[in-house]
Amino acid sequence: MRWLSSLLVFVAMPLFAASWPDPEWSQDPARLDWQAVDEYAFAPRDDAQRKGVRTDALLIVRDGRVLHERYAAPTTADTPHLTWSISKSVLAIVLGIAQGEGRFELTDSAARYYPALSEHPQVRLVDLLHWASGLAWQEDYEYAPLNSSVVAMLYTRGRHDMAAYVAGMKQAEPPGRRFRYSSGDSNLLAAALRGMLGPERYADYPWQALFEPLGITQAVWERDGAGTYVGSSYLYLRARDLARIGLLMQRDGRWRDRQLLPAAWVAFSRQPFSQAEPIAGEPNPGGHWWLNRPSPGQPRPWPDAPQDAFAALGHWGQALYILPTQRLVIVRYGDDRDGTYRHNELLKRVLAVLAKEGA
Repeated sequence: MRWLSSLLVFVAMPLFAASWPDPEWSQDPARLDWQAVDEYAFAPRDDAQRKGVRTDALLIVRDGRVLHERYAAPTTADTPHLTWSISKSVLAIVLGIAQGEGRFELTDSAARYYPALSEHPQVRLVDLLHWASGLAWQEDYEYAPLNSSVVAMLYTRGRHDMAAYVAGMKQAEPPGRRFRYSSGDSNLLAAALRGMLGPERYADYPWQALFEPLGITQAVWERDGAGTYVGSSYLYLRARDLARIGLLMQRDGRWRDRQLLPAAWVAFSRQPFSQAEPIAGEPNPGGHWWLNRPSPGQPRPWPDAPQDAFAALGHWGQALYILPTQRLVIVRYGDDRDGTYRHNELLKRVLAVLAKEGA
């Protein structure tokens, strides 16, 4: 914990009434009009052309109670949905629990735990968590598959051993110098976790460390041919189970009477990476999470949401939003293929509904 000690933040326990979710979540007694939210999230769209916003699940939780919940067939409350890159943020939580057990320091070389990285000894775990390994990488998707490192890793040359594929990349620039979003960095972290734990402990660790303490019973996390969790992409969770993870982060790593995740790790996750170059309208990277923190001279990425909002985000519109000041956790699953969905628009509409509650 030495490196994180400067980030440790002591937070007074809130005085508001809050619930911990049971198998059947409590409902918030507030009666609010969610029509404007649903009109955006569940608007009619051209399914034949896959154009427009398509929401599969929307869950809004306040103080551990469900405020609003809606699903679109075939998704239901019992459907484990593919989270895509939300997997990265969940992987970071699992690593945070391992760090709290004294298994590594952020400044450790990743090669210490994953020897296949021995040709890149300067790459530290903190660099991977900031997506700043400096390894050559192209995070292109279906619109540029021939140049895409991530497509090759997930589906072609690298699919049998994804971390080894990434470790074989050239060092394009010194690690820790520049943010370059990379699913490869995330899978190197998944392989490093395996080295910290050993293969026998590794197989059950996400369940033993995170899912079971939160009461999550239906998580599915795929592994590649080498047995390494696909930490970048292939975690499936029900909406209510992802909300449990959001609640853990909202409450600074505390679950019931247990500090499951070190508060200092939550603070690290929410600390902006100082070497990230601002991209207008895009959230800023933290420790494998996304932040609504403005860069110098830039507006907030989501201007209608509070500055302390942060999120785990995935391909095609998957999102876990955490708004600590409002004590909100919002899960949104979707299948947006044309880029029309806007995080800020949904958050603005949710907050507008809640503002009317107090009017």
